[in-house]
Amino acid sequence: MKNIVCTYCEGNDTKIAVVTKEKNKIKIHRAATFDVVHPAIELEDSIAGLKIEGDDLSLEGPAGSQSPAEKNLAVSSIGMISSTLRDFNLKNSLFIPIVTEPSIYYHLVESAKLSKSSRVTQEIIEDIHESKNVTIDKENLGYIELADKSLLSVFLSGEVASIKIINSLARFNGRRYYKIPTVKSAELSLAYYIAKRKKFFPDDQSLIVYIGKEYSKLIFLHGRKLKHIGTTLDIGTLNLHTYDVYFSKILLEMENGGISSLDNIIVCGEDDSENLILSFYGTFPEANVSRLQFDEVDISSIDSATKEKLSAFSVPIAVAQEYFDELEETYSGINLLPRYVKEDQKFFQFAWHGFAILPILFFVTFFLTLKILMNQKDIKQLDNQIAEQTQLLRENQEIVNKINNLQGKISGFSQTQAILDSASVGTGIWSNVLDDLSHFIGMKKNLWITKLSKDDTGNILLEGYALNRNVLTEFAYSIKSAVLKSVTYEALRDKNAYKFNLIFNVSSFQKSTQ
Repeated sequence: MKNIVCTYCEGNDTKIAVVTKEKNKIKIHRAATFDVVHPAIELEDSIAGLKIEGDDLSLEGPAGSQSPAEKNLAVSSIGMISSTLRDFNLKNSLFIPIVTEPSIYYHLVESAKLSKSSRVTQEIIEDIHESKNVTIDKENLGYIELADKSLLSVFLSGEVASIKIINSLARFNGRRYYKIPTVKSAELSLAYYIAKRKKFFPDDQSLIVYIGKEYSKLIFLHGRKLKHIGTTLDIGTLNLHTYDVYFSKILLEMENGGISSLDNIIVCGEDDSENLILSFYGTFPEANVSRLQFDEVDISSIDSATKEKLSAFSVPIAVAQEYFDELEETYSGINLLPRYVKEDQKFFQFAWHGFAILPILFFVTFFLTLKILMNQKDIKQLDNQIAEQTQLLRENQEIVNKINNLQGKISGFSQTQAILDSASVGTGIWSNVLDDLSHFIGMKKNLWITKLSKDDTGNILLEGYALNRNVLTEFAYSIKSAVLKSVTYEALRDKNAYKFNLIFNVSSFQKSTQ
């Protein structure tokens, strides 16, 4: 089970207890108290859903600016808390802030003002507005039934010091927030815990006296049900000089709550000494006075000094017991978790219209994803077609290159055939030319022809090589109308050779005689 970190603030006194439930018993792993100067934290407006109309009730807003010394002291206090809790995995723990006056208001609604309809919450809100001129959000309102069938409503009235400390601790440790499942009332949780543990008779009038360092609480029970919550007393162990002041306050609250006598008095908190118990015995001799015991709590993990002062952590232990009972669905308590805390702890920071648009975003995303997948399929098909066409283009290009080669050969053959046809039309002149050339070349054996062609004017062009310059002159004279156009010297392997160009007209050729 996750660790439950209960945080309770009374003035500058802050109590923190880390508990779990093992084998149907609450186990305290760490309990410590700190003097904390509460850090100033900017919160959203109307954190408790309150709206003031008129001057009947003045509620303070978020804390103002602090001096550098106060800020340093606040940071130091948060550092001490972080150091005390360093052995626990805080990011996986649950934090339960515990509130008391003046962070919450208790408002009594007489049963005669309520109808039997399901509009109890709305009727309580209307009664609060009429009596205190305050408008609250129903999400920040809780109520319980008292022993006389009237309803005691509870609502937040300002900043919650314990929530501020938890948020400061989260930021100190580099977290945006720690998980807060619920916010509990100190008085209601303590009354529930003691009523569950003590064996009260149905008609018993009982008083719970919780003594803190700066404040004290008076809580009255009738049987096992809450009867009356007295006004918070501005006295505690730090400013108490005599116990007599408690007795006068108790008698006043008994008168206000319509309580004639006391059968049981349970003492808990910072002071549950024998002297205090004896003083109560002297003032209320008919009452059974006892201190709150924690026999059912496993305290094996805490040090001896904390065990001796375990009563000082009565409220955190009571809140832990109430929360575990709610998880087991054996009890339904009040949850005062503010709206701004719920919003801060949401994974998606959306307002209601943000959530309304989520289905649209889902369908848009689904449509776009489907469209992209379809387009990718089309793109893949087109890529395959492009690859096939590219391969076909390459094959066609190879065929075109082969055709061009064949066309070149065919064109050369046609040109040669045309030259031969034109040279031999009507006569056997070309045969005579070839015979004459072959005869001369065979006779000299030092001349050869490398190229024979015909130009547009009907002239025959000869190119070749000879090893002797004189043979070229003889060759030119052997052909009628032949002109030796050029003779150039070239080295051919290890011999001297002469390259020549000769031109003659085949139509005027007559075979020469040797």
